[in-house]
Amino acid sequence: MATIEQLKFARMYTMGRLAKAKEDAWDKQQAGFNNTIRWNAGHIYISLEQFAAKALPSFEPKHNEWDAFFTMGTSPAKWEGQAPSKEEVLVALQEQLPRVLQALEGNLDQVLAEPLKIGDMLTMGTVDAVMQFSLWHEGVHAGVIHGLNRAIGE
Repeated sequence: MATIEQLKFARMYTMGRLAKAKEDAWDKQQAGFNNTIRWNAGHIYISLEQFAAKALPSFEPKHNEWDAFFTMGTSPAKWEGQAPSKEEVLVALQEQLPRVLQALEGNLDQVLAEPLKIGDMLTMGTVDAVMQFSLWHEGVHAGVIHGLNRAIGE
């Protein structure tokens, strides 16, 4: 149950940081930062979709077409085509958590058919472990959004 509450808290924090971002700041790439607010927000969304799908085979990710914009290793400097708008990303983030929480209901203790590995350093064997990692991941990127807001001038 703690994981569920922490997922809610992490998303509340993320949405709070995004609410503070000025409209014209979403696509500014500040010196010292690898990406933009829009990229970090989209990356948070896409990553949770991917983590949930790996942990729960019945989970159906949405907006797979956004992978080309927001998956690890992408960059706004290399985008081809029209990236999702600020409004589309915000709506997706709002709608995502209830879907993920519903899919997680009664499944946190489920053992994965194949453990999920992050390099040689981390192996996750349960749905709960994957969701805890996704919490940490969202917090990292929400912190980057906070840093970008401060660097750009809230």
